[in-house]
Amino acid sequence: MKLGEGMEEGDLRLEPLAEAHRSALKAACAEDLDVWPIYAWSWDPDRFDATFDRVMALPNWRRFAIFSGTRLVGISCFIGIDEDRGVLEIGNTYYIPEMRGTGFNRRVKDLMICRAIDCGFRRIEFRVDSRNARSQAAMAKLGAVREGVIRADRISWTGHVRDTVLFSILAGEWDRNGA
Repeated sequence: MKLGEGMEEGDLRLEPLAEAHRSALKAACAEDLDVWPIYAWSWDPDRFDATFDRVMALPNWRRFAIFSGTRLVGISCFIGIDEDRGVLEIGNTYYIPEMRGTGFNRRVKDLMICRAIDCGFRRIEFRVDSRNARSQAAMAKLGAVREGVIRADRISWTGHVRDTVLFSILAGEWDRNGA
């Protein structure tokens, strides 16, 4: 098993992101135009292609198109993969609005966290814009530990200087049964 291989559980499927997913992901990302100002990079229709190309070119990322049944409903990535340290981040996650608040995120993150742990990673990080209350609540619901705030961490596509809330889950802390 490799970190970047597809994953599935029931009607949930994560496929390695490919050019063939471009148009369906663009349509999914266009379903919530108001969300993009709290993302580091915008996937809105005007910026989608440049962001897609940029993300696809990043060498230490593994990207996934997320499906519910046959419908592409989002994206998530393994980011900043550091095998020597046994650390990676899960991020750049987006779901269409109807999937939010349904338990879908837990199912996706369960697959991704289990894969990372099974591939030998000992620490999984999540970095969330301090303005993104929904994602912070989702991290707490997963059982991730809020480690602190990285002040003035990055400049987003809007020019906003973002404070980033750092969360983590250690391999020994993860409950594979979703308790």
